[in-house]
Amino acid sequence: MDLKIKEEIIRLYESHFQEEMTAFEVLPQSGSYREYCRIKSANHQAIGSWNQDVRENIAFLEFSDHFFTQGVAVPEIYTVNKEKTCYIQEDLGNLTLFDYLSRTRELEGFSEKIIQVYQKVLIELPKLQIKAGKGINYDFCYPRAAFDKQSMMWDLNYFKYYFLKLAKIPFDEQALEDDFQKFSDYLLAADSDFFMFRDFQSRNIMLHDSKVAFIDYQGGRKGALQYDLASLLYDAKADIPQAVRNDLLEFYLDELEKYILIDRDEFKAYFTGYVLIRIMQAMGAYGFRGFYEKKEHFLKSIPFALENLSYLLNNNNIPIELPELVKVLEALNQSEFLKKIGTKKGKLTVRVTSFSYKKGLPQDPSGNGGGFIFDCRAIHNPGRYEEYKQLNGKDQPVIDFLKANSEIDEFLSHVCALVDQSVSMYLERGFSHLSVSFGCTGGQHRSVYSAEQVAKYLTEKYPVNVILSHIEQDF
Repeated sequence: MDLKIKEEIIRLYESHFQEEMTAFEVLPQSGSYREYCRIKSANHQAIGSWNQDVRENIAFLEFSDHFFTQGVAVPEIYTVNKEKTCYIQEDLGNLTLFDYLSRTRELEGFSEKIIQVYQKVLIELPKLQIKAGKGINYDFCYPRAAFDKQSMMWDLNYFKYYFLKLAKIPFDEQALEDDFQKFSDYLLAADSDFFMFRDFQSRNIMLHDSKVAFIDYQGGRKGALQYDLASLLYDAKADIPQAVRNDLLEFYLDELEKYILIDRDEFKAYFTGYVLIRIMQAMGAYGFRGFYEKKEHFLKSIPFALENLSYLLNNNNIPIELPELVKVLEALNQSEFLKKIGTKKGKLTVRVTSFSYKKGLPQDPSGNGGGFIFDCRAIHNPGRYEEYKQLNGKDQPVIDFLKANSEIDEFLSHVCALVDQSVSMYLERGFSHLSVSFGCTGGQHRSVYSAEQVAKYLTEKYPVNVILSHIEQDF
């Protein structure tokens, strides 16, 4: 994060809360260019946000105010700078639906507990779309006030140019354009007088105080009910089993009928169409971020998206003919180029964990045993000093202390050398799991920092799935 941006966020935070900042943590970026940080002081904690796209910020701020007054669980906006490039919002914690899904699934599969959380989300979704969506001023939407013809063509061409072209899939441009026109006309026939979240997926749903809450709805606009449901149930890396998807679709329709009358068969046909355009929009993003910008972690979602496309092709209930589009989608599933991406990514899962020796060693949910447990207790402990006792290894003051007053970098260089050897061999031999754990006295400072650094190192160096867990911090 640029120093001037950091200073502006801190100034805004301290001016609002009338307290001096005690901790500042830059949060990882996701698929956008917005920047976020977590700020703490003696009696408060909040998220600082910066984005140079003022119109996008205004959309988020206006939607936030509307939904907050309607009782929807969204972050409260505390203060905004006069340029509207920076704002301070409520901290809803670290636990996204995707994080919860990943951790729980590792332990017990796609269990009833996960399904119950999705049901909580689906109870809230029609409230958001219909009840709380009333009275929204769509003049603030950005870049479009509705998911209209132009919006659909943007998404379809995004898919064409940033995924099909870069994935080397041949197509007849005019025939595909004709199908895009016909397909978008069909989708536009669905009732679309509702609030559409636009990016309603598991990373934008927080689990906070035993409730679900929502973030990142700045792309919201008027649209069809089916789109957000498609975004949630066909979220690629969430990888919901198809039978569960079908049950959750019926659950949503039961909830929806509490608000409006619907024809279920017609709704489902449009739903298939919106699933398809949502998957194509997402694949355009994977292509742009992965193939074009060379951010490899976006490519990890491609195998999941292809599985979803395969199911749709075999269960197509869209009542129009789209010959060139279907031909292209079938070519995607047969592409040797994309199969190599699917084979190379996602085979090895490395679980990186921090823990407290006071509470015992962490369990290995994969059932494979083995792996590494590194003892961080020889490292100088920040927890012995009063100013660090309420912080953890992700907070910048603790990081600065460890780097200045301990041999943490040398320790981690030896750790990485050992782990490198196993990861390389596990990838070569097709193994599926490796565990790397770090323990210290309280599981708060040294082990957390070590786990964070090694998880980042592995993510950047290898085509592996990294699951990061801080046992004493995450729950």
